[in-house]
Amino acid sequence: MLYYSTRKNRKATGVSFAAAALTGLAPDGGLYVPETLPPYSPGVRNSLGSMTFQDIAFETIKPYVTPDIPDAVLGDLVQDAYSFDAPLLHVGDRLVLELFHGPTAAFKDFGARFMARAFAYLRRGEDKALHILVATSGDTGGAVAHGFYGVDGVKVTVLYPKGQVTPLQERQIAGLGGNVSALAVEGSFDDCQRLVKTAFNNEDLKKRLVLSSANSINVARLIPQAVYYAAAAGKAFTGTIDALKTGEAVGKFRAVEKQPITFCVPSGNFGNLTAGLYALEMGAPIRGFIAATNVNKSIPDYLETGYYEARFSKATISNAMDVGSPSNFERLTAHWFSLKELRRMVRGVSVSDDNTRKTIAEVHKTTGYFLDPHTAVGWRGADQVYAEHNVPTGPLAVLATAHPAKFAETVQPLTGPIPIPPSLSKAIERKPNAQTIPAEISALLEALS
Repeated sequence: MLYYSTRKNRKATGVSFAAAALTGLAPDGGLYVPETLPPYSPGVRNSLGSMTFQDIAFETIKPYVTPDIPDAVLGDLVQDAYSFDAPLLHVGDRLVLELFHGPTAAFKDFGARFMARAFAYLRRGEDKALHILVATSGDTGGAVAHGFYGVDGVKVTVLYPKGQVTPLQERQIAGLGGNVSALAVEGSFDDCQRLVKTAFNNEDLKKRLVLSSANSINVARLIPQAVYYAAAAGKAFTGTIDALKTGEAVGKFRAVEKQPITFCVPSGNFGNLTAGLYALEMGAPIRGFIAATNVNKSIPDYLETGYYEARFSKATISNAMDVGSPSNFERLTAHWFSLKELRRMVRGVSVSDDNTRKTIAEVHKTTGYFLDPHTAVGWRGADQVYAEHNVPTGPLAVLATAHPAKFAETVQPLTGPIPIPPSLSKAIERKPNAQTIPAEISALLEALS
């Protein structure tokens, strides 16, 4: 498999998976995309509802990493990376795909843990350390920090907007130490992302450091996220929905077998949605997607008007989605040139903070289920789309992208106490240690010196 830049000279030269993953950005500043989206074999496509998550991960990722990661290595890698599940539950009148059972209680664990193990293999025998720069608006930083913590030959620097992440997120980002450093940027996520991209194009820095990224700008983080879409779509298609634990609310949803699923994806930088589109193109039984954003709605507006305008991000209670200029818009338009084609697969919608809070309270009152603010944006977004449009029949699943306890300051006043998973209990005890810098490239370069 070869990878090309999303920009104008994308067909000039192709690079291997290893080169695309370890460099992060293409030399022209574009994002790497695979030359093709390889279909599942008929046998795999027909067995998605019965295969283990690890087996689906192997079959999904394999064509993208061949020949750089041999099958035997990939098999061990996915077994080690995915020691947790992604249950598909029925809650109220819909399904919820829970993606917060990893070590940092956010969906970013799926990509970060794969990347850490893949990079360790691809960098075997290298003398010079790999330095990962990552910008985060919340959960990415914690997942990357945890995924790469203690990995030999790798250093990580996480940039996050100062004062715009939750206290728990900050402890996950800046509380590990060791080979993980944190920079609190006096600005927005867009400023953090701009600094990272500018650093990657700085020739002097590239001479001093071996740089890579771990945002969804890196294709190595995006590809593993296609796995949980394929696994959930297979379960929904065969009606094998996971049961809720005893004592939890049982919803009204009844599985509809042999119907492709619609996913509602809380969206910020749009890497997660792009991964879902990869799974659809590979042949998973997916009908389409709802892209639910908060008030940072550049792509929903594009889908409605056909005009894309990058904007400054606005702070919301669903802070991991506070992205005014989504990087993965480049990937969407590189893969799917036609706006008509994108509209066929994706509907866009935005949700206010007021409606996010109302949804958290209403869903807990009627079902007993806790939503974090990002998942609540997805839940309300699906409600809005289904109320306004004639949506095809079939199951609907909302992606639960983070555990609600990560946003207790917002959720608990609306629902009461939230059970805290052990992974977050450990993080709460950490003391964050971050260096504050202005949103200037000179400050970042000095911090990296």
